[in-house]
Amino acid sequence: MSYQSVSLAAGVTCSGESPINSSGTVNLRVDNDMFGGKGQDQGYTNGFLVSWVSPNLTDYINDPCLPTLVQRLNQFLARLQPDGFDEQNMTLGIGQVMYTPTDNERRDLIRNDRPYAGALLFSIGYNARSEDHLRTSQIRFGVVGPASGAEHTQNWWHDLIGVDKFYGWDHQLRNEPVVQLLHERRKRVVSSPLYSGWSWDYIRHWGGSLGNFATYANFGGEWRFGWHLPDDFGTAPLRPAGENTAPVHAAGDGQWNGHFFAAFDARWVLHDITLDGNTFSSSHSVDKKAVVADLGYGFAFYKDQWRLAVAKYYRTREFSGQDDAPVYGSITIGRSF
Repeated sequence: MSYQSVSLAAGVTCSGESPINSSGTVNLRVDNDMFGGKGQDQGYTNGFLVSWVSPNLTDYINDPCLPTLVQRLNQFLARLQPDGFDEQNMTLGIGQVMYTPTDNERRDLIRNDRPYAGALLFSIGYNARSEDHLRTSQIRFGVVGPASGAEHTQNWWHDLIGVDKFYGWDHQLRNEPVVQLLHERRKRVVSSPLYSGWSWDYIRHWGGSLGNFATYANFGGEWRFGWHLPDDFGTAPLRPAGENTAPVHAAGDGQWNGHFFAAFDARWVLHDITLDGNTFSSSHSVDKKAVVADLGYGFAFYKDQWRLAVAKYYRTREFSGQDDAPVYGSITIGRSF
């Protein structure tokens, strides 16, 4: 499985005066169950996300760090934009996710396994930071179904690595426009220096999602230990809003940083289109579980403008009759500017 993100802000020149110096970041994230080490090729099987995190902004309408198109769009999204915080920034992203049943050879409808589903999603997010608090609001919109291109992406990837294709994509969810509004609060509740640059911290989060793509409430936390921990709000991208980290304060010391992280997230799920099926038309669906949890761990390394994070995630079963609990891996590469 994979999840990737691509920058939408190449070529943007910043000349505004932000009260706190920070760096903008471009991230590429790839998830794949092949990275999980269990030999799985099912469930959330592949995805990518490309995202851009802006530097600190003076405002969301006139700041020169933002492309003109985004400045104009922000005029219509004022209700999502925070106000009265010490720092604020934006994220833009584009990603694709795909879900498949376990048996790749069957061409008929597999009624007791999850539907074939793919989604192509665009996202706009707003962050606001005050000391050890971060507030995130994000809107995602896109399409589920053949128009997402998930079948073609998976076939290309399987041809590239030389593994068998999945032959049941004729039964995937139908085309449907989707929208998802996410909101999350994060707080660094513990931050403890140890000795000579070593320290650890703990960041908790809670929030929710509303929309025909997914509706749920969630909470969780992340523990990190390492050398020169970054001044942000977490490393593990367990959930969509988890991509919206605060801008990293410019250090300028050229040192390498490295740390271990472990994170969890629990969700009370009211709706998940990839399991419940299409909202406005008849389609394949399964009996989803109301409570789902993720546990992940990994390592992250920072050097100059570059960042690399490698993680492994375990998810509880998502629907009744699911044979194996999902396991997948994630690789994120980022560069600050």
